[in-house]
Amino acid sequence: MNASQNIQKNETRDLQRAYTRDLEDYLSKGGERALGSAYEIGRAALADGLGVLEMAAMQHAALAQVLQRVGSPASLGQYLDKAQEFFGESLSPYEMAHRGYRDAISALRQLNETLEQEIQRIAHAVHDEAGQLLFAARLAMSSVAHDLSPSLQGRLQEVGVLLDQAEKQLRRVSHELRPTVLDDLGLVPALEFLTEGISKRAELSIRVQSLLKNRCDPNIEIALYRVVQEALTNITKHARAKNVEIQLTNVDKHLHCLVHDDGVGFDAPSVLSCKERSGLGLVGIRERLNAVGGTLHIDSMIGGGTELLIKIPVET
Repeated sequence: MNASQNIQKNETRDLQRAYTRDLEDYLSKGGERALGSAYEIGRAALADGLGVLEMAAMQHAALAQVLQRVGSPASLGQYLDKAQEFFGESLSPYEMAHRGYRDAISALRQLNETLEQEIQRIAHAVHDEAGQLLFAARLAMSSVAHDLSPSLQGRLQEVGVLLDQAEKQLRRVSHELRPTVLDDLGLVPALEFLTEGISKRAELSIRVQSLLKNRCDPNIEIALYRVVQEALTNITKHARAKNVEIQLTNVDKHLHCLVHDDGVGFDAPSVLSCKERSGLGLVGIRERLNAVGGTLHIDSMIGGGTELLIKIPVET
């Protein structure tokens, strides 16, 4: 047991003693002061990372000790009712934290939807408006081409080739910003389109396998598309991988997405435990998943590649 574990164990023991003392005080005397102590104990326990089940165990242990000292109270039912009141007050901080979490998730979901709307607007502008300008440039070039010497016409053709390349790049950027295939055909075709482009640019073999039979909620599809997009960006930047596999399945009312690469990997426990680590894009990934109730599990080891398992609850 390391030093931090010893400190946490001592803090939990101190909380248990305080809980037992204040519970006994409330059962014998009542009053708001003891209930206020229950609330403060709950706050301290929440800050220390204790869960509701651990609080229930603390309540059980404290009540057992108090009953041993007082024997059989005159009214056991009333005694237990007061103990329940004390326990409920100690859980008040957990209830408040849960409500705050739900509000934050709701705000995050709304923010993601707003961002997607803005991304869609930008993608539309890049594809349509910029495309129209390029088309107008070609028309202008055609109108003056016959007035130029053959050598200048050749130079003008070179400019036309550059404009064609620019249009292709703009079309690619537009589709990756907000692929119309995602809205029209769904997640799997959109991922296939995405991986095809990344595979060509990064010289990376990417295989998409899907056992999905139906489309998911649009918010889930766009969230998972963005997560996979970020994961593939990380792989091309850091992993030095040659092959990537993406597997989509439905398991126990959850959409599972497994992203595995054969790259250099990393020391997952040390990297993921570092709170200041942001280079892997995990903050954005987890925010995306939190908005749709999803979870992320990462398994990696140096020289052994990396595996991301994404789970999102879905209606069946």
